Amino acid sequence: MNLSEHFTLEEMVFSQTAVRKGIDNTPDTIVIRNLTNLCEHILEPIRKGLARPIHISSGYRCEALNKAIGGAKTSQHIEGKAADISVKGMTTQELYDWIKYSGVVFDQLIQEFDSWVHISYAVNARMDRLIATKKNGKTIYTRDAV
Repeated sequence: MNLSEHFTLEEMVFSQTAVRKGIDNTPDTIVIRNLTNLCEHILEPIRKGLARPIHISSGYRCEALNKAIGGAKTSQHIEGKAADISVKGMTTQELYDWIKYSGVVFDQLIQEFDSWVHISYAVNARMDRLIATKKNGKTIYTRDAV
């Protein structure tokens, strides 16, 4: 099922962890609507602006899957409002910076551990920009003021 021109429901819900652990990561209709908004308002403008494919490493996560991977209890992934992405040929910082200055209206943009970019959609977008790093085994979020 296509959620937008370049993104499918299947890629937005696929999880190797869910497959390995036998977790049913099937979204309900509200989550599918949220994923559609995420794809149409966030991911499509990024893909079209970059003119190259976006790899989704994590989209929707049911509560059981989110718990299994150690995700935050309040993660927007649980509602289908967030995706972790990367783009072949771009560093994580390059992708983060491109989105930051692109004019795409996002809720949260997080450069996570120099490994992927987390981006989310909300109607009342906060335009919140953060850098996530690990220190002594804990995740530290630093606000990006630029």
